[in-house]
Amino acid sequence: MFEILLKTLPFFGLIGLGWAAAAMRFFPPEGAAWLTRFVFYFALSAMLFRFAAGIDLGALFDLRFALAYLGGSAVVWAVGIAVARARGLGLAEAAMEAQCCMIGNTGFLGVPMLVVLLGERAVGPVLMVLTIDMLVFSTLITLIVHASRHGGLRVAAVLPVLRGIAANPMILAMVAGLAWGGLALPMPAPLDEFLALLGAAATPGA
Repeated sequence: MFEILLKTLPFFGLIGLGWAAAAMRFFPPEGAAWLTRFVFYFALSAMLFRFAAGIDLGALFDLRFALAYLGGSAVVWAVGIAVARARGLGLAEAAMEAQCCMIGNTGFLGVPMLVVLLGERAVGPVLMVLTIDMLVFSTLITLIVHASRHGGLRVAAVLPVLRGIAANPMILAMVAGLAWGGLALPMPAPLDEFLALLGAAATPGA
């Protein structure tokens, strides 16, 4: 337990540093937005691409793990919806609360933390969690909010939403990385070091 604490302490140190910087108003409010944008489009995408490119496709998909995570998350999501609706919230607001109940900071903190704790074998499950979160639950909440605001769902309105989800840089990075690894393309040392350097900015930047 103490060894785990020592390994995760730097992550909590980063969180504390970010909290202190915000409390002291060291950066303007818009600075955080631009930093998040950099992390989302560049640093996190580089980290996910590098991890995905180095994973064995045959060992990536674990049906039991996927069903267990999907089922457990669906139960938490349903309970969150029910509690929010019982408090009188609208469907869109209830879906937002349910989303907050079952999705954690998997991308920004989960990926690097689990790799530190468990090694490279943690990459596959983490990528599966991210994929399920984005393809299932992010799609679901987007459609619910859209339907709530526009009085229903129409195919013409849904397609742009789905295109936006498919264009998510995290999804694109994982797909590109898996394709790279699946084709057994060599990773040149300068490219690998570039991705490692850029990806290392994801956690502190977040």
